[in-house]
Amino acid sequence: MSSSSSSGEVRASHILIKHQGSRRKASWKDPEGRVIKNTTRESAVAQLSTLREDILSGKANFEDVASRISDCSSAKRGGDLGPFGRGQMQKPFEEATFALKVGDISEIVDTDSGVHIIKRTK
Repeated sequence: MSSSSSSGEVRASHILIKHQGSRRKASWKDPEGRVIKNTTRESAVAQLSTLREDILSGKANFEDVASRISDCSSAKRGGDLGPFGRGQMQKPFEEATFALKVGDISEIVDTDSGVHIIKRTK
């Protein structure tokens, strides 16, 4: 990748909650997918909404919540996905991330992986 394209990159962290409709119904904390297969999209959204409110109000820290709750393996890095450019993430995720200002946290974003909240870090 040439350095000229780096201006088109963002960096973000996220918290993912998988549910029955997720493409892969397993995660590092639920390898058999027992919880995920019994989680409706609605309950995943409700859980994530509460977490988002706690983070925005300062009751919780995004990275701490990600490391405990997120169904993505990025949890062990506090949800950090590292830098990425356009075309590397699922479209709704990419669009939400590029629309954020650095430091902002997205509304709930739906992808084939599950439901996310995204924090743009760069």
